[in-house]
Amino acid sequence: MRDLTSDTITEAVISTMRDTKDARVAEILESLVRHLHAFVRDVELTEEEWAQGVDFLTRTGQTCTPTRQEFILLSDVLGVTMLVDALSNRRPANATQNSVLGPFFRQDRPQHADAADISGGLPGTPLFFGGRVVNREGAPVTGAGVDVWHSDSEGHYDVDVPGQVDPAMRALFRTDETGHFSFRSIRPSSYPIPGDGPVGELLNATSRSPMRPAHVHLLIDAPGFQRVTSMLFPSDDPYLDTDPVFGVKESLVESYDTYAADAGPCSGLTDVPYTLLRHTFVLEPVPTD
Repeated sequence: MRDLTSDTITEAVISTMRDTKDARVAEILESLVRHLHAFVRDVELTEEEWAQGVDFLTRTGQTCTPTRQEFILLSDVLGVTMLVDALSNRRPANATQNSVLGPFFRQDRPQHADAADISGGLPGTPLFFGGRVVNREGAPVTGAGVDVWHSDSEGHYDVDVPGQVDPAMRALFRTDETGHFSFRSIRPSSYPIPGDGPVGELLNATSRSPMRPAHVHLLIDAPGFQRVTSMLFPSDDPYLDTDPVFGVKESLVESYDTYAADAGPCSGLTDVPYTLLRHTFVLEPVPTD
């Protein structure tokens, strides 16, 4: 362990972990050390650059709060979150695809009856959502839990809306015997990811857009099926191809159809123009092997 050089230090570090009891932990740590050391050698990292990197990571941790997770955001903008998701959720093309969970999911959401208004009275274009959950054969999945959450017309989630105490634009629903669920809310808007922290500095340094396309989050959980964490994007959103967290998939892009108050399937349910969004979610069974 003495007189280590740039050629010998990697194996020396790995040798110190030879007594790791958990084989998977040992595998991950060895690979991490090898790749990290290879990166340092590849770019010939200087002491000043190393110090800047340590400072960046330190400030990333210091920015985290109970309602803000800067490290997850960093993982998102580096594509790591979506890479982990892609490796963990390999599904056939006709099954509903996963996307990122995001930082705004909450366990303390209310459960509502079908067709409930979950807008919390917040202003915006009315949104009527009709969904159906089925298996790969098209048969309905009854009693599936469907979590829904989204931003308001200005791109804010309820936790960021000044004066908003109660949950809004989020709820848990259960599919009926035909696999259907529905709700009323307001149409979400595109919004910038937080730019006042280290991740914002990273986006600025690389001239990347911070704007996420508008979307409705959904998390669907049913016994015997793989859980789906997904979102639906409007087909006319200008930020679909520059999503900073790489969450857009073609199968998750939907038409957010707009109607006059006296027209369309929801005629008479509102006195202003509204948006209608419909989607069928296809679940894959839990592997039995």
